[in-house]
Amino acid sequence: MLRVAWSQLTTHYRRFVAIGLAVMLSVMFLSATLMVGASTNASLGASIGEAYRHADLVATSRNGEPFSQAAVDAAASSPAVEESYPERSTYVTFAAGGGEQHGRLRNTAPAALESAVLSSGSMPANPYDAVIDIKTAKHLGLTPGSTLELHGGGPVKNAKVTISGLVQSTNDPFSASAAQIIAGTAVLNAVQDSGAGYSGMQFTLKPGEDTAAAKDYIARRMEAAGADTPVLETAQEKVTSTVAMLSAGQDQLTIVLLAFAGVAVLVSTLVVANTFSVLIAQRTRELALLRCLGAGRSQIRASVMVEALVVGLAASALGVVAAIGLMSGLVAWARTQPEQSFATLAVPPSAIIAGLLAGTLLTVVAALVPAKAATAVAPLAALRPADEATVKNRRGKVRLALGVAALLGGTALLVFGSVKVSLPVALLGGAVSFVGILLCSTLFIPTVVAWAGRLAAPAGVPGMLAAVNATRNPARTSATAAALLIGVTLVSLMMTGASTARQAFNSTLSETYPIDLATQTDGPGVTDAVSRLASLDGVSAAVLLQPVGRLADSATPDGGGTVYAIDGTEASSVLRDAKLQPAAGMVYLPEDSTPGKANITTTAGTTSLDAKVLRTRHVPPFVEKSAIPGGALAGAPSMVWVKLDDSVSGEQVQALQKEVASILGVPERTVSGSAIERATFNSIIDVLLLVVTGLLGIAVVIALIGVANTLSLSVMERTRENSLLRALGLTTGQLRGMLAIEAVLVAGVAALLGSGMGIVYGWLGAQATLGGMADVVPSVPWLQLAAVFGVAVVAGLLASVLPARRAARLSPVEGLATA
Repeated sequence: MLRVAWSQLTTHYRRFVAIGLAVMLSVMFLSATLMVGASTNASLGASIGEAYRHADLVATSRNGEPFSQAAVDAAASSPAVEESYPERSTYVTFAAGGGEQHGRLRNTAPAALESAVLSSGSMPANPYDAVIDIKTAKHLGLTPGSTLELHGGGPVKNAKVTISGLVQSTNDPFSASAAQIIAGTAVLNAVQDSGAGYSGMQFTLKPGEDTAAAKDYIARRMEAAGADTPVLETAQEKVTSTVAMLSAGQDQLTIVLLAFAGVAVLVSTLVVANTFSVLIAQRTRELALLRCLGAGRSQIRASVMVEALVVGLAASALGVVAAIGLMSGLVAWARTQPEQSFATLAVPPSAIIAGLLAGTLLTVVAALVPAKAATAVAPLAALRPADEATVKNRRGKVRLALGVAALLGGTALLVFGSVKVSLPVALLGGAVSFVGILLCSTLFIPTVVAWAGRLAAPAGVPGMLAAVNATRNPARTSATAAALLIGVTLVSLMMTGASTARQAFNSTLSETYPIDLATQTDGPGVTDAVSRLASLDGVSAAVLLQPVGRLADSATPDGGGTVYAIDGTEASSVLRDAKLQPAAGMVYLPEDSTPGKANITTTAGTTSLDAKVLRTRHVPPFVEKSAIPGGALAGAPSMVWVKLDDSVSGEQVQALQKEVASILGVPERTVSGSAIERATFNSIIDVLLLVVTGLLGIAVVIALIGVANTLSLSVMERTRENSLLRALGLTTGQLRGMLAIEAVLVAGVAALLGSGMGIVYGWLGAQATLGGMADVVPSVPWLQLAAVFGVAVVAGLLASVLPARRAARLSPVEGLATA
């Protein structure tokens, strides 16, 4: 039977080329998804984890308390430690670029642990040398050799440093809003309060040291030296915990990526099984003939397994190579974007091994099941036409019962997982329910296609025949539609899920960072200045808030504060959080404030208002204008809030900060806000969604290959049927039209059904993934889905071109003589 298998591979190679292409693209999808996980972690390590990317271990304090010198010495002297870096940092101000600037100053690290990348000049060599990031240097006109006088709260209060070099700007969203300055210990001693301690430590371990044992040993030594609950993590664990901190204590990123891997495995199984099942089903008579000639059931199955093994292994290898190429291209393109230069490609061994194993095993299993079904009946019975599964026979009833049970059970699990925000449960429910839909597809897709065939009635005979074909051979129609149904459902799911997730991310960012830029001012002509701000390119709105009162108690974390008034209409124009609409009778306080009643001292006396505590620290206390009687407080500065356009980049934000400061006549360092943080976080999200977009492209191609495969094989199966129609008077043009209309009808129905299911799956999946960290509101990208529908219909039409051309070129006599 090995000779028979080899003969099939060489004689009917065109059949296996189509199968191999489907397997290759499925493996490409799976491997690319696994590479997404590794590349995303690497990219996050290059952004959020940039500062400790060279460290084996990172030590931080659980309660935020700095480490003492004794704790640092105890950790550094641990036997497992090769090199250590106790980090000191503080914020400083300095005069440059025509105004007062602010920056973050930290001490230099040993070469093995230094995260800064030198762009020009040299790292600090003398006690009062310093390096600064290149973005700030360009913005302020600084070059190596320039001098800066840094001001801080230390014993000397200031230190004059010489810029010895420029380093690449940080990709860390937590540090991107300030100038990055690195200098020696002497500079830190001058501008930092004595006894400030160390904010954290980084370690490299000696070769061969066990990481887990080293973490436990170093933590115990630091605790013995007085450190309060030190936390030791690897660099990757630190990135993961930081992401979890940003997502309400849940590592949603890992869960999302695992979900993509699960979806990839599911779609690979369904597409490969569907395509190979059509091929084996069409060889049922051939396999039965071999049985009549003496081949045993085990020999038949072994022959099919050899064919599947060769095709699966070769196609899987090509799929892995294609996945590496695709991810390399996506990451290379992302790195060309100024704010996505941290994108990093990672190809884990799991992506290669899983791709080869999954593609090969899926192909073998998909081929074995129909072959086993063909050998389960007597050879002569298999040579006769088989009854199709319908509700009128036992096969159909069993299939319907299994399909309905899977659909109902899976739907219940999917809804439960979404409500309880449990992605594994929702993923299992979605997979089971979709399998149920596929099991029932033979029973309803042909009927829906036949109903849609009424739309083809104006096409005459070809349209009528196309509609009849859909109902006359339900298995063939369902097999053709299933390939596209799988692909369109997956594409619609990801599009809806990505759109919904993006909206949820934006909602969370808007809630955390409601104001882009803010500053206080008490200069003359501030009203005219605010009008000028509103007309700047890149500025969406600018409003002026007057001080109307002071909190009379310690309602806020800093023990009081000025209360500002804003009009409701102005609040809608400048606040990012659409749900944050000031109401009369309420005072809005920053995060960690005291809820309940707040007493506010105004020019008209003391007013008590209900306090609403917001989920952000980035706003001062404020009220709606009508909530507090009286006028503006004398001697208190006004506040200006500015909202920027969504398209503004991080570099443009810095330029706008400088322009805002200039127009209002305030130091640039006083113009604060979260615009840079928002831009940096959005750039990280853009990288993730860019990779998802690549996966969408793969899914579309898989679906189109599936349609072309099944349609081509169905036309081959109908060679005698089409020749008989030709002999009865059907012209070649009508034959082409019949096949084209049939393909369009099947593709259109599959695309509509797939789009509807994808919308539901995408929304519930986003709810199960992100419901714990944000309000998930369905966001349906109608234009994108319409484009998917159009592509599916056109693809179905194109898939019919070659088979129709082959059928039309065959003479009726020759076709009728085909066995």
